[in-house]
Amino acid sequence: MRETFSTDDLQPAAGGGLLHRRVLLKAGLILASAGAAQPALAAAGKKPAVESDLAHPSWTREPGQPFTNYGLPSKHEAAVMRSVGANHDVPGNGVSWTPLESLEGILTPAGLHFERHHNGVPAIDPAQHRLVIHGLVKQPLMFTVESLLRYPMTSHLIFVECGGNSNAGWHQEPIQRPVGSFHGLVSCSEWTGVPLSILLDEAGLDPKALWAVAEGADAMLMNVSIPVEKLMKDCIVALYQNGERIRPENGYPLRLIAPGWEGVLNVKWLRRIQLTDQPVMARNETAKYTELLPSGRSRMFTFVVDAKSLLTSPSCGQSLSGPSVYELKGLAWSGRGRIAMVEVSADGGASWTRAQLQDPVLPRCFTRFRAAWKWDGQPAVLKSRATDETGYVQPERAALVAERGRHGYFHYNAIVSWGVDAEGKVSHVYA
Repeated sequence: MRETFSTDDLQPAAGGGLLHRRVLLKAGLILASAGAAQPALAAAGKKPAVESDLAHPSWTREPGQPFTNYGLPSKHEAAVMRSVGANHDVPGNGVSWTPLESLEGILTPAGLHFERHHNGVPAIDPAQHRLVIHGLVKQPLMFTVESLLRYPMTSHLIFVECGGNSNAGWHQEPIQRPVGSFHGLVSCSEWTGVPLSILLDEAGLDPKALWAVAEGADAMLMNVSIPVEKLMKDCIVALYQNGERIRPENGYPLRLIAPGWEGVLNVKWLRRIQLTDQPVMARNETAKYTELLPSGRSRMFTFVVDAKSLLTSPSCGQSLSGPSVYELKGLAWSGRGRIAMVEVSADGGASWTRAQLQDPVLPRCFTRFRAAWKWDGQPAVLKSRATDETGYVQPERAALVAERGRHGYFHYNAIVSWGVDAEGKVSHVYA
């Protein structure tokens, strides 16, 4: 039986035509996308409106393709790919962005996970790779990949976000790019590996060991300092991503995973952990990932990723087909824990209503949210605002800029605004 709307269902829950989130729970909700369905029959008892719609297409009249040893996406989805920004002189230095606007759910396919490389992807032979734990420990240890595969493992379903994600938000003018190539230095995977606490306990921590220096096996030997307390709490030496061995560009054969902490700490191609009594003050915690504040002081060691959300549809570069009811959808995440609430606005933040959070809602993981919006064809400004379980609320851009100034380049988590004009074209705006 088809469920229908009540008068109350269609009453705006906030300005600009936002409807109550209960509308999304109605089985009969007709969103704009549903309007694409064509009637199969012209009228009851009559012939099909389009005979060819019921004919057998060519792929039903001949055998399909044989088995393959490793599955690949359909050729019709070839446009769903990472965009790349690399140094022309040093092609291995740069980034690739996850196409957030083209994905659904909360998991990022390994082949679309964002990348940040300083000197290319090393071609590591796992049989020759070693992980060394040394420094302020009772017994320095060396592990082969094969030996680590014999340890008990655990899994974390979490996001990893580069500290430089969304950094164009600091610009004076709003950048006009698809949401993934602006905010796509964040991805969410299931990471599986050995709890680092097991390995550190085996090595025996010196009481003076308060910090650790994690180093990767790339040509840059990228290293960074991490408090030992975090390593013992929930970090893992990951060997698997989304059920398969980690891919080379994502850190094969070993990657440090620091749940909820900024991406640079999740060291790829992990080869060494040195226990120390102080941070090493490496390039990626001094010259980079550090902001000069308006006060003249520097903001350093910004470990925890603050709550953030953004609408992936509609979003910059997309178009609405005309006045109708649309589904607003997006992603929210926080390194502090679970997302407690996402609010959406269609009038530039003058009024807000709660979006529907899609299960599962997990700590330090992507959370998908949705809302129903009745667009009347007039210009509108769409926003989303995340609140996590600690009570932290995603800030407006003006508040973030006032707090941090514009001398920094990292850790941008302000509310994102999309402007919709009378023709339905969506652009990035500051509002």
